Amino acid sequence: MASYLQIENISKSYGTKVLFENIRFNINEGDKIALIAPNGTGKTSLLRILSGRDKSDSNGKILFLKDIRIAFLEQEYSYDPASTVFGQIMSDSLEYTEGLDEEGIAEYGRRVRRYLTDFSLGDGSQRMDSLSGGEVKRVALARMLSSEADFFIMDEPTNHLDIEAIEYLEQLLSHSRRTLLMVTHDRYFLERICNTVMELDHGALYTYRGGYMDFLEKRQERIDNYNAETDKVRNVLRRELEWMRSTPQARTGKAKYRKEVFEKLRERSGAVRIEQSVDMSVLQQDSTYLGNKVVDCRHLSFSWEGKCYIKDFTYNFQRYDRVGIVGRNASGKSTFLNLIAGEWTSGMGGEKGGEIETGSSVKTGYYRQEGIDFKEDRTVLETVGDTRLLNRFLFPHEMFDNRISTLSGGEKRRLYLITVLMQQPNLLILDEPTNHMDIIGKETLENMLSDFDGSVIFVSHDRYFVKKVATKVLDFTKEGVIPYNFGYAEYEEKKKGITYEPKDIPKAAAPIPEKQPAKQFNNPGKERAKLEKKLEKIEAMISETEDRVKALKDELMNPDYASEYTKLSELQDEIDRAETEIMDLMEQWAETDKAISEFSMEN
Repeated sequence: MASYLQIENISKSYGTKVLFENIRFNINEGDKIALIAPNGTGKTSLLRILSGRDKSDSNGKILFLKDIRIAFLEQEYSYDPASTVFGQIMSDSLEYTEGLDEEGIAEYGRRVRRYLTDFSLGDGSQRMDSLSGGEVKRVALARMLSSEADFFIMDEPTNHLDIEAIEYLEQLLSHSRRTLLMVTHDRYFLERICNTVMELDHGALYTYRGGYMDFLEKRQERIDNYNAETDKVRNVLRRELEWMRSTPQARTGKAKYRKEVFEKLRERSGAVRIEQSVDMSVLQQDSTYLGNKVVDCRHLSFSWEGKCYIKDFTYNFQRYDRVGIVGRNASGKSTFLNLIAGEWTSGMGGEKGGEIETGSSVKTGYYRQEGIDFKEDRTVLETVGDTRLLNRFLFPHEMFDNRISTLSGGEKRRLYLITVLMQQPNLLILDEPTNHMDIIGKETLENMLSDFDGSVIFVSHDRYFVKKVATKVLDFTKEGVIPYNFGYAEYEEKKKGITYEPKDIPKAAAPIPEKQPAKQFNNPGKERAKLEKKLEKIEAMISETEDRVKALKDELMNPDYASEYTKLSELQDEIDRAETEIMDLMEQWAETDKAISEFSMEN
C-alpha cells in the first residue's frame, strides 16, 4: 500500500501546556483511522497542522503523497450567510473543479445535487442563513463527498447530525475504499467504519489495530500493565526510601549510584493512569423529593409558520424515567423540551395547543443545546467556586486558574453541566448534552445519569449514549411523536430488525508475585562476595540496557522506517520490553544491595 501521509516530530504547546511532543505516525492507502483523546489535548490542533491552518512548534515534517487529492472537513463550517447552499458548495470546490471543462463542471454540479438530495437538502436553492446547525453540517459533508478526494480528513463529522444522516454517512464511508483520518467521539460510528485507532495520551501517540471494542481491550491492557509496573516500582522505592533515611555512610562506595537509582524510581513511581468517575452523592444530598407526578402532556400541539411539529400528543413522564428523544434535525425536539421546561412563551413565535402539567415537587435543571455565555476572562474556579465539585467532574487542581477562553468546547460543556447540577434538580432536561464531548466525558455523563436520583428527559443523536442511558424512547417522525416503552436497543430492533451488543471487555489482572521463603546461608562471607559480584553484574546490565533503549529510540526516528508500520511497531515493542527489563533490573539491584547491607549489619 502507498504511504499517503508521513508525520515526523510534530509538536504543539500553548504556554506551558504541552499538547503533544515529537509525535510521528504514518497513514497508508486504505487506512481508516480514528484519532481519539480527551477534550483539550490537541486533536483539532493536530488536524489544523495537517491542513496547513496551523504550524508545528518543532521542525517536523508533514509529507503527503504527491498528486493525491485531499478533502478536509472542519468542525465548524465557514460560509457566506447570503449564499445559496448549491452556490456555497461550488465556490468552496474550486480546488477540485479547476481545470475541468464545461461538461466536467456540469458533472460535478450533478454530483453535488445528488448528495444534497441524499442529505434531504432539496435542490440547494435555500440560503445558508436559513439552515439549522445539523443542516449546515450536511452541506459541509456534501461538499467533501462531492470532491471524490482520495483522502478525507474529518474533525467530528457526526456533530449536529441526526441519526438518519449519521447512518447514511456511516454506510457511505464503511463501503468506501477511500483513506480516512477522523476525530470522532461517536463510538458506534467509530466501530463500524475504522480499522485503526490512534490515541493521544499525555502527549504521546498510541496506535491500536481494530475498531472501538478492540481499542478498549488493548488500551485497558496497556494501562493495567503500566500501573502494575508502577506498583512494582513503588515497592522498590519504599525500600530505597528506607535506605536513604538510614545510614548511607555504611555504603559510601555505592551511595552515589544508589541515589541515582532512587531518583529514577521516584520519577517513575509518580506515573499512574487512573480512570476517574463522577460521584453524584455530593450533589444530591440536599435534592428535593420527586413525587409521582412529573410532567403530563395532554393533547399537546405545536405549529410554526403553518407547519405542524407536534400534533395531539398525550404522554405522562414517570418518576425515575430516562426518556431519550430521537428524530431528524428540525423535527421539533428542542422546541418540545422548551415547552415541557416552561421556557416557551407566545412572544417566541409559533402556536401552542393542549396542556402541560408539571408536578408540584418537580425542580427542573435545563441543559440547553446552545449552552450559556460564560465570561471568557474568568477562571474555572471563579465560574464554579466549589473545588470539590470541580475535582469530581474531572477538572483537576491545575486547571482551576485556567481562563474560560482557553477551554475546549467539550470542557465548556462539562463546566456548564456542573452549573445545572448545582441547582439540585430532580428533573434533568438535556438538549444534545454530548455535543463536543470526548469519549471520557460521555462515559462520565452516562455513569452520572445512571446514578441520578430523579427523572431525565434528553435529546441526543448519539446512538451509543441513548442506548446506555434511555429506558424509554420518543421518536419524532413525520407521522407524529411515537412513544416506545423500552430502551434504544429494543427500539432499534423494532425499527430495523438489527441489534448491536457491546462486548464485555475483560480487564487484564496485574500478576501477583509469589512470596519467596527466606534463605539460609552456611557461609556468610562467601555469600556476600557472590552478592557483590551479582550487584556489579546487574549495574553493568542496567547500563547496557539503557544504551540499547537509546539506540532503539534513535532507530525509531529513522525516516526510512516512516512508512513501515510493522517495523515501527516491532521497534516500539522492543523498547517497551527493554524499559520493563530496566525496571526489573533496578528491583533486583535494590534487593541485592539490601541483602549486602544486612550482611554488614550482622557482621
